[in-house]
Amino acid sequence: MLIKIDFDSGEAIYVQLCNQIIMGIATRQLSDGDSLPSVRQLADMIGVNMHTVNKAYAILREQGFLTLDRRRGAVVYVDKEKMKALEELRDDLRIALAKASCKRVTRQEVHELIDQMYFEADEEIQ
Repeated sequence: MLIKIDFDSGEAIYVQLCNQIIMGIATRQLSDGDSLPSVRQLADMIGVNMHTVNKAYAILREQGFLTLDRRRGAVVYVDKEKMKALEELRDDLRIALAKASCKRVTRQEVHELIDQMYFEADEEIQ
């Protein structure tokens, strides 16, 4: 799987990295049990700080997309129920994004809306 970072994007690098790995899983470029490069290797490959990759891996572990093994490093973990939910969400979002595009809603506006919705959901939980 090729990871491309847009250094000119307003989106944080660790977020781009997380999203690309999740998309790699969703598109089956990455499968359950696949080992990812070490933090150092991936940081060198894409030209970012090791802490950035470490943060992305930690977030992906918290979200249930990776396990961290001392011997194998970061390993793709596919929870079948989560993958089904992710595929359904992707289908729903594809339609919602097409509608938004027709109304000239920008990518930045979509990201801001999603961030706001996550923030509101976190507030409701607490």
